[in-house]
Amino acid sequence: MSYGEHVSINKSNSSDYLHAKCDRNYFVVFFCCSHFVPNLTIGAPVIESLRKHTDAYLDCHLMVTNPLDYVEPLGKAGASGFTFHVEASKDNWQEIVQRIKSNGMKPGVSLKPGTPIEEVFPLLEGENSVELVLVMTVEPGFGGQKFMPEMMHKVRELRKRYPTVDIEVDGGLGASTIEMAASAGANCIVAGSSVFGASDPAHVISLLRHRVEAAQNGNTGF
Repeated sequence: MSYGEHVSINKSNSSDYLHAKCDRNYFVVFFCCSHFVPNLTIGAPVIESLRKHTDAYLDCHLMVTNPLDYVEPLGKAGASGFTFHVEASKDNWQEIVQRIKSNGMKPGVSLKPGTPIEEVFPLLEGENSVELVLVMTVEPGFGGQKFMPEMMHKVRELRKRYPTVDIEVDGGLGASTIEMAASAGANCIVAGSSVFGASDPAHVISLLRHRVEAAQNGNTGF
């Protein structure tokens, strides 16, 4: 798939965001500013265009140095969730969370593989807390990277400390790695290259759903 290529978006053949018991379809849209990560991607107008064609949950992952600047434009465009990086918000995360909520979106925080999980703990406590933590299992910015299983300790620690928070995992998730993430406690799993790079995306989505459900049913810890 290349930029500008027409893509048909529908419930049975889409990029998938496997949530909880795998009963909902989500779209994850990535925003890169070329400073926080090397590449540059799309802006709020794409969310606005997507919203005209789907009522699906649009989860925005902001890989940018100034997430506060994107909150209001994405809220107006129709974004459902707004996930920013803890590395880019250490001084103003409370303001970011407040602004996200006031613009009608679900706040989430993400962390790079090299960032200790303890850095997100303050964002999960108190009234002004995030509702989702995204654990990156690759370096953010580029698709098709190899899954980092050593990141699963972060997922397990989060699930132990915060039983009800949504834990999302992104990076290198496919048929051979998705069960590992679900068993560790992740209930939101992003599948990108493994879906879009498949000859039959719908079949891959079905397979991933089945493996997540099997892992969750066998894990009574969450």
